[in-house]
Amino acid sequence: MAGQSITPPPYPEGDALQGQIANRHRRGALWRSLFLAATILAILALIALLYNVVNQSFGLVAVQNDVEPEALVRTFFNDEMLNASNTLASEDDDELVAALMENPYAIGFFGFAYYRENSDALRALSINGIEPNAETAENGRYPLARPLFIYSAQNIIRQNPAVSLFTNFYLTHVDDVIEEVGYFSAGSGNIAAARQSWIQADGIELVPGQWAAINPAESGGQVQVIGSSTVYPLTQFMADKMKEAGFAGQIEIEVVGTTAGLRALCNDSTADIANASRAIKPVEFEACRSIGRLPVEMRVGTDALAIVVSQANTFLTDVTDDELREIFTTAETWNEVNPDWPAEPIQRYIPGADSGTLDFFTEVIFDEELRDLPKDTLVEILAATISTGLGRRLEREQRFYADRLVFEDPALWEEVCASEAPPAGCTLGERSSYDVYELVLERVVNPDVKLSWALYDSLFRRSEIELQAQRQYPNAHIEFRAWLTPDFIVSPQSSTPEFAGVRTAILGTLWVVFITILFSFPIGTAAAIYLEEYAGDNRLNRLFQTNINNLAGVPSIIYGMLGLAIFVRALEAFTSGAIFGQVEADTTANGRTIVSAGLTLGLLILPLIIINAQEAIRAVPSSLRQASYGIGATKWQTVWYHVLPNALPGILTGTILALSRAIGETAPLVVVGASTFITLDPDGPFSKFTVLPIQIYQWTSRPQAEFRNIAAAAILVLLTLLLTLNATAVLLRNRYSKQLT
Repeated sequence: MAGQSITPPPYPEGDALQGQIANRHRRGALWRSLFLAATILAILALIALLYNVVNQSFGLVAVQNDVEPEALVRTFFNDEMLNASNTLASEDDDELVAALMENPYAIGFFGFAYYRENSDALRALSINGIEPNAETAENGRYPLARPLFIYSAQNIIRQNPAVSLFTNFYLTHVDDVIEEVGYFSAGSGNIAAARQSWIQADGIELVPGQWAAINPAESGGQVQVIGSSTVYPLTQFMADKMKEAGFAGQIEIEVVGTTAGLRALCNDSTADIANASRAIKPVEFEACRSIGRLPVEMRVGTDALAIVVSQANTFLTDVTDDELREIFTTAETWNEVNPDWPAEPIQRYIPGADSGTLDFFTEVIFDEELRDLPKDTLVEILAATISTGLGRRLEREQRFYADRLVFEDPALWEEVCASEAPPAGCTLGERSSYDVYELVLERVVNPDVKLSWALYDSLFRRSEIELQAQRQYPNAHIEFRAWLTPDFIVSPQSSTPEFAGVRTAILGTLWVVFITILFSFPIGTAAAIYLEEYAGDNRLNRLFQTNINNLAGVPSIIYGMLGLAIFVRALEAFTSGAIFGQVEADTTANGRTIVSAGLTLGLLILPLIIINAQEAIRAVPSSLRQASYGIGATKWQTVWYHVLPNALPGILTGTILALSRAIGETAPLVVVGASTFITLDPDGPFSKFTVLPIQIYQWTSRPQAEFRNIAAAAILVLLTLLLTLNATAVLLRNRYSKQLT
């Protein structure tokens, strides 16, 4: 009423004011503490996530190959030596010795014992200036020094007393007689290890470090020894000594080569003991285990493989590794290797294909990796191993040679390439040597990860890991593996985790994200502009705004069902590409494509983009609009030239957040038909597809531990992709944003 004064509200003063300020400070401190705690908790959660992912992406693995790469290399060079001109190969060292004696232009190699028996007619060459003798063999300076073994099996030693007795006698006396035979001691440590292997195999109870020498007198039974010609003189000498000591049984020794001897032990079950001039190979070990024989390795001596020529040879005293490679493979005459040597044909006398001596010589002198073999050799290895059908499929994917075919019939190839849908191999260039090596690795070597360990355990529990691997998979080798590699990124998906990659999933993710942004960003921004700048305050617009806010919180699986109903089924003709001629007339259209996925995710993030864009537009000062109107600009000109440029940083920020959600979604894409296993790269918006989150989900659901390793690596790829896309968006935002002056 007129004339009445308005009493102002009371304000706190004095102690009341100080108390109110103190309460505000306490509340502020409390909220600040809660904010800092939440931030620290979020950082710790992120660190824990990254630790877990990185911990699974790297670490030690126990890998067991179907075929060892070294065996493929050895086989290649063995064949090259055996097929060289003027070459005689024999498992009978006496035959090699006889052929070498009278020929001044001949060269060969065999065990040191055979050389010493015939040293009056033969001369051993030094290699790189190092002569073969006891000293250089034992200290390892002589390059062709090698161990000598006998192998049996645990069940044979326990069930056949004669075998147990013979191996016991062998290990008791071998060091006393080995130099008499012409070989060198294996060393006290190796002999002790061999004796311990025998004790464990026999099951006898002894005080640790004690050895029981069994008297062979008045004992009987039969022992069948098969194998290396190199170890034969030593084994025969031990058999004779045992008979002299009173053994009443029979010991039959057959010379067939190391490989054949181990085959007789592990495949044919015809041998009780195998003489071997090399260590047993993993495939041979597994062959033994498959028939219930656990191989027992006993090293019995050391041999210096002698490179020998006739005493009549006057020009050779020393050779190098490089000269040996040429002498036993490609060179035809001596002067091709060294101009100072005579122009006479080289006569080669070498052990046969089943000889461990040949294998050992090849491993030492031809020290090369599988990847270093010529492309032609790698193709030959592949052709000799895989089926013709698989070879044709690989060749249709990409040819091995530009000028010839390996698996495919030329007439059929011409017909296939002339068809309406020719395979990629018709137009692509030939495979590189590395590509063929990768195929050999995958199809022939076939490495199988038996066990894998996390990075932390690999760094701090290495010894325990090695013991576990040796106990469970004695033929596997331990190696450190980074599951996240360049090959992992560029390789397609595979049912074998060792060769699986994320290329197809990355391409699918990029396609889906591109369509999602192409659909949602302009529509979301336009809707925000309309609602903030043009829409009146009426019931209909308030209803729109309420629904947009509600849709932002709808579970993503609901959007997946919506996408299935609308894009996959109702709009199948469009999303399958049928109306654009992307589907052949006699095939059924299928809307489960990249377009459907992109549009579904576009609907999912559309409310988020609209809400964030509205907030950004609302933050533009009204004075800027009034100034624009004041100089005669229309409403649209004001929005386009003033409001939108100033709101763009905020709009792009909201879009980045929405995009981050879309990249990580799985449920709606599963509903609309994303593939869980696909090896074909998407080549357009109407392609079948998969994305990284689905790939990760599929791998984590597999029972093999290795799939969890590659899932962790895929998570790192997804995080990197997300950060890259976000960083790109931030750069664009900063470039096109304007600051108010």
